Amino acid sequence: MTTTRTIIHVDLDQFFCAVEEQRDPTLKGKPFAVGGRPEGRGVVASASYAARAFGVRSAMPMAHAVRLCPELIVVRPTFPAYRAASQQVMERLYALTDLVEQISIDEAFLDVTALGERGEQVAQRLQALIRTELGLSCSLGVAANKLVAKIATDVGKGMARSGAIPSAICVVPPSEEAFFLSPLPASALWGVGPKTAEKLAGMGILTIGDIAAWPQEDLVRRFGQHGEDLAHHARGIDDRPIVTEREAKSISQETTFAHDVRDRDRLEQTLRVQAAEVAAKLQRKGLMGASVKLKIRWPDFTTPTRQLTLPQPTDEAEVITEAALRLFTQTWPERQPVRLIGVGVSGLGTPPRQLSLWDAPSPEEQVRQAKLREALAAVQARFGAGLVRRGSELGEEER
Repeated sequence: MTTTRTIIHVDLDQFFCAVEEQRDPTLKGKPFAVGGRPEGRGVVASASYAARAFGVRSAMPMAHAVRLCPELIVVRPTFPAYRAASQQVMERLYALTDLVEQISIDEAFLDVTALGERGEQVAQRLQALIRTELGLSCSLGVAANKLVAKIATDVGKGMARSGAIPSAICVVPPSEEAFFLSPLPASALWGVGPKTAEKLAGMGILTIGDIAAWPQEDLVRRFGQHGEDLAHHARGIDDRPIVTEREAKSISQETTFAHDVRDRDRLEQTLRVQAAEVAAKLQRKGLMGASVKLKIRWPDFTTPTRQLTLPQPTDEAEVITEAALRLFTQTWPERQPVRLIGVGVSGLGTPPRQLSLWDAPSPEEQVRQAKLREALAAVQARFGAGLVRRGSELGEEER
């Protein structure tokens, strides 16, 4: 007999804004957005719920956000603070179970089946803990699988009144997955973007229940493997396990846009945020990555990937960002609509150990190196700093 799992999806409410409110309490209750400057074609990374009441949304051009809300306060992102707060939240999750799958800086899945408690009770306790100990609000979805738990969170947050922090808990009892999903719009289902939703609407399919009622064979004929996934997901079927970081051979971040994006600034800003999150995960695990991978999905689900091997392993956001942007420039045709974009690192390993006493240069070697440095300094002082360099400092094209 298969044990019914208890999966919880945790989503921190207006996370970047919540952290900024802790840094500057005068922001509480005010319409503000975290992101780039409007005059610099910046993009909204996060909007307070007071700003959302005016229609301001994440990934929106900041200039448009200011037009919707002229009193909008624009706050520059402080990613180190977000990473620190995220790590504190994840520590609370790991205190409950080792089966934690962090999917972004402010979202994670937990498998709490082994606790033997009702999922709603665990969710309530976890929500209260994060609120009292960290001062952060979160919304949670509880279900028997990841798919339904994630959608439950979205439904719970959507039921909050406009301008209010949701702090929601939505529970879907086992065996009621299909009933819960049925009345929701087709676009609420994972894998249904604007193009797929448009095609489904042309078939008279408007809700998830409509997808579930449609013959699976026809969905497969029209959409291929994606059609089979749609048929299963519409019935609330999802057997994917929790994938912990300990099991991962790579670390990555992906973003699926609600609407296809063709704006370069917005795509590059998304890559920067993802690279920062990947770097934070590497640093938290004490790992470095040897390769950076870019993943892009076009509206027709074609998904090119490109990979770049670094000169040396890294856990630095700047290095990962630079590599990702270089791959992006090589891959993306100007104005090509993008459905999904992601950054990952692979070739994971621990940083090189520091030199021990036994690895230190001998006294003779230290004297030789000191004399070499003095000679270099003397020549550079006479002829210019760029004239003489060590061979190890030369690029391939200079050798």
